Amino acid sequence: MYGNDKIGGMNNYGPLEIERLVAKAIKGNRNSYIIATKFGYEIDENDQLTWQINGRPEYIKKAIERSLKNLGTDYIDLYYLHRLDPKPQHPLVSITELAGSKVDSFLLGNKFVYDFYMISIKKNIKGTIRYGRQNYDFSEGMMALSSPKQVFSSDETTDFSELSGWFLIFHADFIRNYDLAKRIKSYGFLSCDVHEALHLSEKEEAVIDSIMKNIQHEYLSPIDKFSQDVMISHIELLLNYSNRFYNRQFITRKHSNDDLLIRLESLLNEYFDTNKIQQLGLPTVKYLSFRLNVSPNYLSDMLKTITGQNTQQHIHSWIIERAKEKLSTTSLSVNEIAIQLGFEYPQYFSRLFKIKTNLSPIQFRNSFNESSQST
Repeated sequence: MYGNDKIGGMNNYGPLEIERLVAKAIKGNRNSYIIATKFGYEIDENDQLTWQINGRPEYIKKAIERSLKNLGTDYIDLYYLHRLDPKPQHPLVSITELAGSKVDSFLLGNKFVYDFYMISIKKNIKGTIRYGRQNYDFSEGMMALSSPKQVFSSDETTDFSELSGWFLIFHADFIRNYDLAKRIKSYGFLSCDVHEALHLSEKEEAVIDSIMKNIQHEYLSPIDKFSQDVMISHIELLLNYSNRFYNRQFITRKHSNDDLLIRLESLLNEYFDTNKIQQLGLPTVKYLSFRLNVSPNYLSDMLKTITGQNTQQHIHSWIIERAKEKLSTTSLSVNEIAIQLGFEYPQYFSRLFKIKTNLSPIQFRNSFNESSQST
């Protein structure tokens, strides 16, 4: 109760009894009062508190409909989200359901770095968030995963008012004594040089949502000697599903990836034709991925799907084809060809050529000449 003409309550009290008492008190005189009530802790179908914080849009609709019914009115003057963001339950891991979360204003327009692994699903953001050098549009929902030391930022105008999704972070020390610590680097989508977010179908999003809920349940439960084991099992399951969905992109986005392959070939040809190979040396995976605006891991994973080769192998194959062309159409020495192809030491070129063709450059040239003479 706030005053003679102001009445406040909360649907958790009782639960629901305060709102019902207010309905009796104002019956027949509703317009004389300003009514404020709150929600936040979930109440189940049996009108029992679950003590789980729930600020999801579908629950807000359900909660306000129930409050209107209990208060016997068709409007509420002030409706509060009675949510105290809980302190982390563990110093090395934290999970937050983003629906109903407030984004601190100091994050807008500023850069910040996490010292954690981060897995998040964000939807309904009006604006862009920048991970690494890439901007992402989260209006339709995306899953983003990254390793520690990644730089994040957002525009000052980004609107988070309808933000929903999940945010999970965990420190490397949380998994240090587990097998996952040895294998986590093998998940390509956790590359520190983030350029690709994961687009999820509705079915895939439901799978991730279910796992996140299980992690949250364990996170909020009393800690015992099995808590960390169970949470890490859930995190590993989350990473395995993410790996499946990540690799699925290379199949469902085949047209886009074919275009990326064409751009890669054009970039390699340009690198040679504009003499960059003389200025910069052999093209590197980092250089190519930067120019194509994807992460090195994503580029290699995409190429493996299409060609069966990773990026470094693709570069080597490209160099060998250029070398074959020069060996068969010019009288340049092997050393001259090696230098033109960006090798500082010609013996490295000869060794690579032998590994890839089972022939030395001289043997290839001789076999080509013999074949030409016989025809």
